[in-house]
Amino acid sequence: MSGLDAIIVGAGPNGLAAAVTLARAGLAVRVYERASQAGGGARTQELTLPGFRHDGCSAVHPLALASPFFRAFELSRRIELLTPQVSFAHPLPGRAGIAYRDIDRTAAELGRDGQAYRRLFAPLAARSLEIAQFTGSNLVGIPKHPLTAALFTLRTAEQGTPLWNARFSDETAPAMITGVSAHAIVHQPSLVGAGAGLALQAHAHAGGWPIPRGGSQAIVDAMIADIVAHGGEVITDHEVTSLRELPAARATVMDVTPRALLRWAGDDLPPRYRRALHAFRYGNAAAKVDFALSGPVPWADPRVAQAGTVHLGGTRRDIALAENEVAHGRHAAEPYVLVSQPSVLDDTRAPGDAQTLWTYTHVPAGSTVDQREAIVRTIERAAPGFRDLILDSRSVTAAQLPEENPNYIDGDISAGAATLRQLVRRPVLSTDPWRTPLPGVYLCGASTSPGPGVHGLSGWYAARSALRETFGIRTPPSLARE
Repeated sequence: MSGLDAIIVGAGPNGLAAAVTLARAGLAVRVYERASQAGGGARTQELTLPGFRHDGCSAVHPLALASPFFRAFELSRRIELLTPQVSFAHPLPGRAGIAYRDIDRTAAELGRDGQAYRRLFAPLAARSLEIAQFTGSNLVGIPKHPLTAALFTLRTAEQGTPLWNARFSDETAPAMITGVSAHAIVHQPSLVGAGAGLALQAHAHAGGWPIPRGGSQAIVDAMIADIVAHGGEVITDHEVTSLRELPAARATVMDVTPRALLRWAGDDLPPRYRRALHAFRYGNAAAKVDFALSGPVPWADPRVAQAGTVHLGGTRRDIALAENEVAHGRHAAEPYVLVSQPSVLDDTRAPGDAQTLWTYTHVPAGSTVDQREAIVRTIERAAPGFRDLILDSRSVTAAQLPEENPNYIDGDISAGAATLRQLVRRPVLSTDPWRTPLPGVYLCGASTSPGPGVHGLSGWYAARSALRETFGIRTPPSLARE
């Protein structure tokens, strides 16, 4: 016997959250990670020049403050979270929409649409933690906060349908809202995109959108430190190709996609469950470019320089046109671009006065088109002279993303299409979708409920299921910092 109680496959945020939970329960835990560095989509590396530290996928972390797992884990007491006063900015020709943490200040700068914006988001921001609990839960069941769920659903029905312009007279506020909803990589307008965007924008005016000092890796390192402190171990450079090659353990929790589980478990899975996993669909993709810059981005509107996150793509109509092109399998002529500028807050990311810049755009699944020039051109329009600051860059196409993280099927960083069906069936319709039909085998990660994002929730839920069903432990352990 190996002496192990639980094995975790994959050291992404969800796999590590599962390991933290099981180790805190007093179990002997081992994590296997194929890469040489743990963290999955939350790794931080020198991707361009020496001394320039870039986040590989996730960069800005609203859920570091709002996720029920991270709140239980007391993440904010373990790492330094740098929260800008400007959660995000949205440049437009001649002006920019600025989303301050202070919703009243945001509304004041939106002119005649200010009160409409405030009426939309103030009730959501006031209930941001309840919204995080609702959107971060398996949607099969009764909401813990039904009134908040109802309010959120009504707002989503408005902003996810052709009613989305009913509140507003000008273009700035609608563009800001669509810039956030476009994070979901879906058709615009859509209920899924609106739900994701409204939740994120509620956090923008509540706890804010923090950036970890030192990069997203700080979150990963905090979880690994807790695992090791409670007797667990994390082994990197160890690729798993079959469940049968793993050491004996009572529970196995896998931070992988349904496609990987099908490959590893094969005919051991019952036919009905195999069919459900085969039916799971993956979505469109991202292409990413990281920049090493000699100085700050020269935004035409200097207020944009205060934002941790910037959305580029023009008006609501412009962004919808670009995202709908991608939804139909085509590259947008004028793409939506998401930008994170961590050096605005974090002086550890680049030497001296230099800065790092994180960018991505959306493309059809499996795209081999290099988006560097398209992204540079888009930034240059809002920040003339940007091109002259570039010291180095690294571009990764959608087709190349799975080489860095196999969970990103064809460049799908959400590890599964964001559809209404797959919000409920992620990956199967069940009150316990993390438990597989194989005894002691559990699935977590972005392909499982509640879906993508650095929140640790699917790993936490999978581990709690394992504690109940495999180990007979009904009371989850405390995760609080000791």
